Amino acid sequence: MIRDLHMIGFDADDTLWRSEDYYRDAQSEFERIVGTYIDLDDAHDRLYAVEKRNLALFGYGAKGMTLSMIEAAVEITGSRISGHDVHRIVELGKAVLQHPVELLPGIAEAVDTIARDHQVVLITKGDLFHQEAKVRRSGLSDLFRRIEIVSEKDTATYARLLEEFELAPSQFAMIGNSLRSDIVPVLELGGCGVHMPYHVTWAHEAEAVPPSALDALDRLRSVRTPSELPAAVRALVAG
Repeated sequence: MIRDLHMIGFDADDTLWRSEDYYRDAQSEFERIVGTYIDLDDAHDRLYAVEKRNLALFGYGAKGMTLSMIEAAVEITGSRISGHDVHRIVELGKAVLQHPVELLPGIAEAVDTIARDHQVVLITKGDLFHQEAKVRRSGLSDLFRRIEIVSEKDTATYARLLEEFELAPSQFAMIGNSLRSDIVPVLELGGCGVHMPYHVTWAHEAEAVPPSALDALDRLRSVRTPSELPAAVRALVAG
């Protein structure tokens, strides 16, 4: 069976360029700051709990993380955290927003190769200003037919985008590092996916994959490096 894949979608953070590393560095420094107030082994889990409950209010990205770090620091220290240390946490968030855009080795060549045979689009979630700046600094924007920055990546979002693209789900494949956000929703709609894990993953993106996704393994490929992506797409086309 030959698949008629018209369009290939790419995730951005930790698929095109490094991202989670900078968030991990900020969270490690956050733990050192609150650690001067209280001996706590679960500061990371406490912060994640605050981030998770704030997602519906703040959305994804560095700004929401920074607000959640401040809230968690107040909770963890029993409101004893100083204004100086709150300012340090704000500076952590600014540093994440200003981090350099470091492309993953070989990804520019992989996108260019795939774009010769398919329309390619960029679909990413997070803070609009931050994501726009990273796309601009990446040097890859000219390769993509469209760049979509969305608040969530779920079946409803992908269904809306496919309707705008005038594509059936079977004509679309998504490439990304997150099974939860990049792959499973597309598989559930009837599309294809290429999973390229990053060496670290935010806990929210590492949540369990629903059993229904396992019924679509014939439409899923996995790779380890960007250089393997063009072959993985060709394999999906070949069925």
